[in-house]
Amino acid sequence: MKNKLIEKLRQILIKTVLPFRKKKEAVMGSIRLSITYRIAINYLRLLLLNGLLFFFVFMILYMNVEKESFQNLAEQVIVNLEGNGETYGFQVNPYADRGINLIIYEDEGDREVYNDVNYRTKQLGGIFKKIHYTSSSSEYRLVMEDIMTFQQQSKLYRAVFYYNMTESYNKMWKLMINAGLLYLIIVACIIKEGRRDNIKMLEPIKQMSDTVNRLTVNNLHSERLNIEGTKNELKDLAAVFNNMLDRLETSYESQKQFVSDASHELRTPIAVIQGYVNMLNRWGAKDQAVLEESIEAIQNEAKAMQDLVEKLLFLSRHDKKTLKLEKKHFNMRPIVEEMVKETKLVANNRIVECPYLEDVDVYGDKQSLKQAIRVFIDNAAKYTVEGDKIFISCQNVRGDCVITVQDTGIGMTKKDMDNIFSRFYRSDHVRDRKIDGHGLGLSIAKLIIIAHTGRIKVRSQYKKGTSFIVTIPRIRY
Repeated sequence: MKNKLIEKLRQILIKTVLPFRKKKEAVMGSIRLSITYRIAINYLRLLLLNGLLFFFVFMILYMNVEKESFQNLAEQVIVNLEGNGETYGFQVNPYADRGINLIIYEDEGDREVYNDVNYRTKQLGGIFKKIHYTSSSSEYRLVMEDIMTFQQQSKLYRAVFYYNMTESYNKMWKLMINAGLLYLIIVACIIKEGRRDNIKMLEPIKQMSDTVNRLTVNNLHSERLNIEGTKNELKDLAAVFNNMLDRLETSYESQKQFVSDASHELRTPIAVIQGYVNMLNRWGAKDQAVLEESIEAIQNEAKAMQDLVEKLLFLSRHDKKTLKLEKKHFNMRPIVEEMVKETKLVANNRIVECPYLEDVDVYGDKQSLKQAIRVFIDNAAKYTVEGDKIFISCQNVRGDCVITVQDTGIGMTKKDMDNIFSRFYRSDHVRDRKIDGHGLGLSIAKLIIIAHTGRIKVRSQYKKGTSFIVTIPRIRY
């Protein structure tokens, strides 16, 4: 029954309150109000609500204090009555002229023995049952009732006091009206000064808007929000915004560099192909040697372009978060063993050794990991000369797969080691030796290893060799 009642009430609220709230939101959404105006309205609402609450509490406290003064006089009347042996023959209520009237009843039988009340009252009832008012007389407006008992000559009497609170009530309202007017003046001053302070406080937002409106691709590196001065939430927001601009600038510069490097790398094979096409156009049909040379060169350059484009597509998919890896459990040993055999066949003038080849379970994308390890092996073959040694090993270290590719080739300098994983980076020593490459292999290998929560350690000494140590951690449940 209770659940049905709650559900019915909920349905009624949905049909009545929810449409009204939606209409209100639609109306308010169509009105453009500044933040300073909204804050000022909120200040006004809070001040008025708290002011009303304050005046209400003040009224209750004030009337209670006034009532206590009447009660003190009433207690003195009771003391006088208890101290006299006769109920009549003396002044029972000496405070009648001060707004206190009295009716005395015998406690048994409710017989009235004294009455100086000369007006009629109407009881409010409810929680105000001790409060009376008079509508027929202009002399009295508000009366409060108080009952006390006393004993006289072994008899119990009940005294009903009526406190004329009209004068106190009128004083209270005069005081409240004057205080209310003063309070409204104070509220107006607070709203006026608060609005001015709000505009000053929210000035950083205006500066942010102006700065953002000035932002273009051309001044992305120079325009930043001001974060000097007193620290607050807006300054923190400006700092966060500046960090975002720094990241955007870095990303934009990286994209520009990427496009520039890709264009540069593609320009050379395109120029070579264009040159051989022109050569074929002139003499290729008649000269068999030129024809064969041109076809071979075009095939090589086309293959190099295809390799570059595939690498660029890989990097693009990674940047767009669309690169998908098909991970599963497999043994890394056969993969490394196969690559060792292939390296011995391709680099037959290098000494390829495999000191460690252990079974180790790996959870990952087999083809991607093979591609990454192939990059390290190809570099080892590329940057060594005839007679140099290449060491390839696969070890199981406490469940982790550790693959090491080490060579005794030309090695790297400190500058090279800091930049080898940057896209399109190639060492000056490599360029001088005219070794082919685009500078993307290690970037791709690093992305693949990181995607498998792995890590790469590089050790190198110039003119003595380089070693890459790849660790792929086992899955810990």
